[in-house]
Amino acid sequence: MTPEQFKMAKAALGLSNPDLAEILGLHRNTLNKLDKGEGKDSTIQHVRLALEAKGIQFLEADQVAAGPGVALRPAGE
Repeated sequence: MTPEQFKMAKAALGLSNPDLAEILGLHRNTLNKLDKGEGKDSTIQHVRLALEAKGIQFLEADQVAAGPGVALRPAGE
């Protein structure tokens, strides 16, 4: 999960870092680190699984969404 994907997932669900921290039982500073691309791999995986359980679908390059959504096009395209 990239920082961009994390931010888009929160936006799609209408959640702020304090909201998500309360849901996950994490400190909001932990989520602030994810916004910057920092954080432990285990924390990133925990947050990703929680967001997927709420309906978020994370896409890798060349994958297609199962429903409506948004994606970032690589710079220069």
